[in-house]
Amino acid sequence: MITMLCETVYLREDDKDVRLETYISKKSGDMWWTPPRDCMIIIPGGAYCFLAEREAEPPAKAFLGEGFNCFVLYYSIGEKAKFPRPLQDVSLAIAHIKRNAERYNINPDRIFVCGFSAGGHLAASAGVFWNRPEAAFEGMMAGENRPAGMVLSYGVVSFGEHTHLESCRYVTGKEDPTPEERAYWSPDKHIGPDTVPAFLWHTQKDDCVDVRCALDMTNALILGGVPAEIHIYPEGPHGLSVATEETGNADAHIAHWIRDCAEWTKIIKEI
Repeated sequence: MITMLCETVYLREDDKDVRLETYISKKSGDMWWTPPRDCMIIIPGGAYCFLAEREAEPPAKAFLGEGFNCFVLYYSIGEKAKFPRPLQDVSLAIAHIKRNAERYNINPDRIFVCGFSAGGHLAASAGVFWNRPEAAFEGMMAGENRPAGMVLSYGVVSFGEHTHLESCRYVTGKEDPTPEERAYWSPDKHIGPDTVPAFLWHTQKDDCVDVRCALDMTNALILGGVPAEIHIYPEGPHGLSVATEETGNADAHIAHWIRDCAEWTKIIKEI
């Protein structure tokens, strides 16, 4: 039978708030032969000042149902949100899962990051900035923090003209960051040959994070030759998460993004 492994993994000795919560289908009994699963790390939003619970467990359970083993990352926020600390949090998370892939029954080459809103910025940062020196932590092997792909759900993926300014302020640690400071941590400004494939979705009516952030990111990915899939829905507010009754904003059309995303991961080659 399949049993669940639910545990808390603390990623920083000095900060118990930075942690992973597991949603893992554990092989046991006559299901011992179950092959390693793909992995999805869920990164909730909250403007880097709080973490939205509707973007934590609900998407983890949804992706679990699509055959992934999942983790929810609770990362540095508030006064601790200034980069690169949150970027190092996600590096720690990816490396931990790769180092424990056999125990978690996960393919270490198939670890995806899925971020919502400000968590979308962090997921994009993991996919774009993984090889920056600032992303590394002590004892990390080269490439150990690289995800296989990034899922950007109404993400703050650009700190340009249409950005969510509050998130930008937390990331830069500046009330009025300069254009250079904004650009340095703006994922869409740094797309290159090492950027991982992306799946993006957004709604045209999002009145919190402008849909043009997603369009700016998609344009940069296309120009950079990075595989990308984007879904723009005409209706729907910010913060839809999985768009079901559980998250308080059921929309059957938008809820298909989970299945679409799961199908997209199947075309991403192993790295």
